[in-house]
Amino acid sequence: MRGYHHDTYALRLEDGAQFVKVREPRAEILWFDRRCFESEEKLLRALKGEIERIPDVLDIAGMGLQGFIEGRTLPARRWVGRRVSDAVFDQIVELFRQMARIRPAMLESVLRRCMPEDRAEDCDTDGFLERLIVFTEEQVYKKNLAEFGDVFQELGVSGESFTCLRKRVSGLRRRPFSLLHADLHRKNFVLDSRSQLWTIDWELAMLGDPLYDLATHLYLMRYPEDQQRRMAAEWCRVVESANPGGSYGWVDDLDALLDFKRAQSVFTDVIRVSMSLGDGTGFNWAALPWAARKLQRVLDAAAGPLDLAEVPSQAEIMAGLARRHAGRDYAAAQAT
Repeated sequence: MRGYHHDTYALRLEDGAQFVKVREPRAEILWFDRRCFESEEKLLRALKGEIERIPDVLDIAGMGLQGFIEGRTLPARRWVGRRVSDAVFDQIVELFRQMARIRPAMLESVLRRCMPEDRAEDCDTDGFLERLIVFTEEQVYKKNLAEFGDVFQELGVSGESFTCLRKRVSGLRRRPFSLLHADLHRKNFVLDSRSQLWTIDWELAMLGDPLYDLATHLYLMRYPEDQQRRMAAEWCRVVESANPGGSYGWVDDLDALLDFKRAQSVFTDVIRVSMSLGDGTGFNWAALPWAARKLQRVLDAAAGPLDLAEVPSQAEIMAGLARRHAGRDYAAAQAT
């Protein structure tokens, strides 16, 4: 199974009763998300008994291997999310409740990637979000400027966009931190044969503002509007009961965090879409209209947070991507 970060293999154990999951990191990929914990397997061990229906970690031949969850992921449609059943909805709400009660002190034994001085203090939601913005600015935008700066320029995005974004999202209310999955989308939910919902891929889990997890979930799931409103209300109810103060100010701050997600998608999708047009044998002209339409959509959504005066049309984006390809072909020909 091919994912963005890994190629994953499901292997049946010798007794034939269970599958385990073995992952091989893909070479030369770009990381677009800040990571918190050094080991997903060690985090899963620490969460056993605290979070229901997450992969077990099995010790086999000196290795810790995740159990493979057999089932199907939640169905999705492009751009507009598909309604989930009430049974699935209620299980997602329960997952949020279980995560909200896991406070940072409960996971002190799990090694972190970041240094203590680079962690926001508990309840410092502005500091937490600023670290996510800095990661996007330094590790996604600036780190890839040499390769993709021409595309950003064509689309009207620059380093000043981060100044606009910071003004847009500052001033969050303080909320006590808890465990976040940080990547709760349809492909990370698996329904087994008994219709029980399992949550997989905890690699991007972190400790931080619980409202950020709701914003990420709503942004990625693309629920119908009525189901999105219901999820926000149910999230508020269960998070407040499990972590008092965890939903404080959510009505105003949810929009700010959604604005961050919209802006973040511009920087990640510009790179991903640009890379997708190079199919290994040349420029993928057949995919160009799709690529331009996708970029136009994410730019439209982020026009406010990034203070974009004008979003280029699909035709203008196609022309810009084609010019980039032509320029690179010319530079390569000159070099040879």
